[in-house]
Amino acid sequence: MESLALAFSSGWASGINSYLVVLVLGLADRAGSFEQVPDVLGRWEVLAVAAFMYAFEFVADKIPYVDSAWDVVSTAIRPVVGGVVGVLIAGDSTSVNELVGGVVGGGSALASHSVKTGTRMAVNTVPEPFSNIGISLGEDVAVLAVVWFAVEHPVPAAAIALVLLVAGLALLWLAWRWVRRGWARFRAWRERRRGPVPSDPLT
Repeated sequence: MESLALAFSSGWASGINSYLVVLVLGLADRAGSFEQVPDVLGRWEVLAVAAFMYAFEFVADKIPYVDSAWDVVSTAIRPVVGGVVGVLIAGDSTSVNELVGGVVGGGSALASHSVKTGTRMAVNTVPEPFSNIGISLGEDVAVLAVVWFAVEHPVPAAAIALVLLVAGLALLWLAWRWVRRGWARFRAWRERRRGPVPSDPLT
């Protein structure tokens, strides 16, 4: 149960920032003897690559439209990382548990990645960049807090991740309703400015 809970939490976090997840889990493995954390994530070469990619994503994730392009590229990365981490977490168990861990980690990563991508696309319709930066920083803090908490308390952390996932889905739905309503009002305003179409005198 604890392995699946940690796989779910790390999967949810991987869908938002997979490199930060690998970095936090690797540092946790270096800092203490946590049985649930795979030792391979604590290797220096893994930490170095994760730190470099996180630094790159930290910047790209806060630039409007660049973040959406990066999210599209990351569609092929974040769910895979979530699944691999899930398999590694269940690596000391049977092959069935490894499969379940991979499905749980990859599935939760895909769900949270979809929420992040859709929400960012909605936020990018706002002309000012500060909301984008604020949301990105909030995501980084949430990932760091949930993954670090999950290392020692996997089941409560999984419950928190589930609540955040459901809240993210609700926020995405509300955001796209707001965007659609805004575009409808903009089209109506544009039609009013154009005025009525003049009739053809020959008809």
